Amino acid sequence: MFEATTILGYRNGKEAVIGGDGQVTFGSTVLKGNATKIRTLHKGKILAGFAGSTADAFNLFDMFENILDSKKGDLVKSVIEFSKEWRKDRYLRRLEAMMIVLNTKNIFILSGNGDVVEPEDGKIAAIGSGGNFALSAARALDKHGNLEPKELVKESLQIAGELCIYTNTNIKLLSLED
Repeated sequence: MFEATTILGYRNGKEAVIGGDGQVTFGSTVLKGNATKIRTLHKGKILAGFAGSTADAFNLFDMFENILDSKKGDLVKSVIEFSKEWRKDRYLRRLEAMMIVLNTKNIFILSGNGDVVEPEDGKIAAIGSGGNFALSAARALDKHGNLEPKELVKESLQIAGELCIYTNTNIKLLSLED
């Protein structure tokens, strides 16, 4: 785990939501509190979020979007191709970085080691310093609550922001509907 941020993705088959906090830290200093670490890709049909070095995020988002375009928006084929490219590139392999990418049908965690992980439940994924806090909250709210997907992600990130010193409660959300 690295000291980065918190990104949470959630999908239920009809809707997909990704959220992230806004804190950027450098060591023990908060540099910025309102950063955007999530975005839509491929004509607004894919959601993505990033934890790790901010400078590297832009390169990885661009690289992933180029692959998405070449695969005509097929998320499954794109994550496999992306992981191959990430693994082959000597510079990219050294990044302490992770991404979550999702649509209403699939959700994946991508790592700098070239890993492609589909969460066991196929619904909820979290990365970053506060990822385990957000994941735990999201699983509990999904299992025992009756929240809409956006509210579930927002509340889970709020909880993570209250517990993790590398995460704040300046939450941004993006969503897709089928």
